[in-house]
Amino acid sequence: MTEDLDLTNFESFLISQGSEFNTIQSYLLDVKQLGLFLKRQTKELITARTEDLRQFIHSLFELGLNPSTINRKVSAIRSYYSYLCSAGKIDDNPAEELELLKVGRKLPLTLSIEEVNAIIESADEKTPAGLRDRVCLELLYGSGLRISELLNLKIGDIMLREELLSIIGKGNKKRFVPFGKKALRAIQEYLQNGRPQLMKKKKTNYFILNARGNKLSRMGFLKILRKYLIKSNIRKKITPHTFRHSFATHLLQAGADLRAVQELLGHADITTTQIYTHIDREYLKQVHREHHPREKEL
Repeated sequence: MTEDLDLTNFESFLISQGSEFNTIQSYLLDVKQLGLFLKRQTKELITARTEDLRQFIHSLFELGLNPSTINRKVSAIRSYYSYLCSAGKIDDNPAEELELLKVGRKLPLTLSIEEVNAIIESADEKTPAGLRDRVCLELLYGSGLRISELLNLKIGDIMLREELLSIIGKGNKKRFVPFGKKALRAIQEYLQNGRPQLMKKKKTNYFILNARGNKLSRMGFLKILRKYLIKSNIRKKITPHTFRHSFATHLLQAGADLRAVQELLGHADITTTQIYTHIDREYLKQVHREHHPREKEL
């Protein structure tokens, strides 16, 4: 059996495990890279030993790859050899003793309240597209939505009287998320003067529409966001998720309860939400440095 055929079967194995498309493509490239490394040493993937795999990982350090990238390659190798074992192609797993590197969790980038306001206010509410953009920005920040949750919103998910959104999040879990008065005004303006013009003669239940009356795509929104970042003169590397990070951080800075923020974000595990407490600590240290009398004397 050829090595290429093994990789084809490995791809099928990853699909059966529920791996995402990008992860599968990365894992296949990582295993091919290992195969080339072993080939230069006249060795093969299927007969590699633990020491061979460790030499490959050491070579990644010498290339200057960061720990996160190396960890992904280690995960790919472990998955590959798990597949070979489960398929009965090898008896012993040489990757079993490979360990992931300890990587400090990177704090997500957030916007200041002033930066958020500048971006939202830059939307031109005189046009149907501008009204749509305004409501997108208001809900990303005002309700802490994921971009997929925003773009998948249906008309029936918006409870205007209760000022709540019915959201289907990760794991198909439903939650109710409030939105404030400014978001309410943006929703009403968009429903009255924006969405009907964008929808034209088409029939759709999706709330956020593009210029052709179809559901707005992720790439479509990224183009919109870039436009408003330029307009607001904000040079940070902002993604739609940055608004969600900023939503959580600003709530905690204002004294919100961590479990309440967990519920709003739809996190299954509170440890995921706790990263925002680290951001909050950084904010507190900044305030201390800027305002404590002893710090000012230095």
